[in-house]
Amino acid sequence: MINERPPDYYRSLPKIELHRHLEGSLRIRTLLEIGRAHGVPIPGTGRLRELVQIGDEDTLTFENFLSKFQTLRMFYRSPEAIHRITQETIADAAEDNIRYMELRFTPIALSRAENFPLAEVMDWVIAAAAEAQKKYPIKVRLIVSVNRHESVDLASEIVKLAIDRRDQGIVGIDLAGNEAEFSGMAFLGVFKEARQAGMMITIHAGEWGGAENVLNAILYLGADRIGHGVRVMEDPEVVALARERGIPFEVCVTSNYQSGVVPSVAVHPLTRMIQNGLRVTLNTDDPSISKITLSDEYRLAENELGLAPETLRNCVITAAQAAFLPQEERDQLVQNILENYPLIA
Repeated sequence: MINERPPDYYRSLPKIELHRHLEGSLRIRTLLEIGRAHGVPIPGTGRLRELVQIGDEDTLTFENFLSKFQTLRMFYRSPEAIHRITQETIADAAEDNIRYMELRFTPIALSRAENFPLAEVMDWVIAAAAEAQKKYPIKVRLIVSVNRHESVDLASEIVKLAIDRRDQGIVGIDLAGNEAEFSGMAFLGVFKEARQAGMMITIHAGEWGGAENVLNAILYLGADRIGHGVRVMEDPEVVALARERGIPFEVCVTSNYQSGVVPSVAVHPLTRMIQNGLRVTLNTDDPSISKITLSDEYRLAENELGLAPETLRNCVITAAQAAFLPQEERDQLVQNILENYPLIA
């Protein structure tokens, strides 16, 4: 049954975002301005949208979804551009009443257009995030992403740089990229090093690959959280393992539909995951590519997937409890949600 909520109801809810990619959060206007400033060949605005956002005519596959990032990589042309993109992403999250966000970014993606040094790229994002938190009512921590379809040596270099900056707001390492065609098991040594250095681990798994990838992420890669993970439901034994270990799942409903993980929103396994005792959080993944906000995902969860209001609130609390923060800060975050979440009606 659809809940008739006032237009601003979902935006008013205090939110937690654990799974948002910086590279999938760019404003179209910003792309146009950066393109003009740096001589990037840009088609008409409508054509640009087709290249960087999912449209009604798009083929809903992981190949098409990932192709959007190839165009976006053309726009990381200067320290100022990366600084602006980071600040605007955080500003947009704050505008959506996100109280805490873990923003993940892929240094190699930001560096490639101009061959920027990876260390400098990290420092630019760190500085921009720190500055944005002084401007907007939001707390932000950073997660560094490496791609499974790129080399292990490159991932190792990036993880070492992230470890060196773990006292500057970088709290975790993420394995992302083309899960359908590349295994994460080659990165065992990289993630072992990250864990030993005190970094938290989140792994994209069970999105474009099956439940076995969720199993490997938990047992071998040391995942503290699973990015997406919706195909865990294909194997009851892996569901039981994730439930037993209390592994949180960073679920992104619209993204899962647009990238071909599920054939329709109506059959998304979000509610079944919750019914099976899994710890589920709601996230946007790439809000610009998907043309959504986290408020839109909350509305979708209630109105199209039938999530009860109290269950939605529990997902927000779960996200606060699963944040890559010290225990005292997690407790404060939970308290913030409890004190500011409206009475369930």
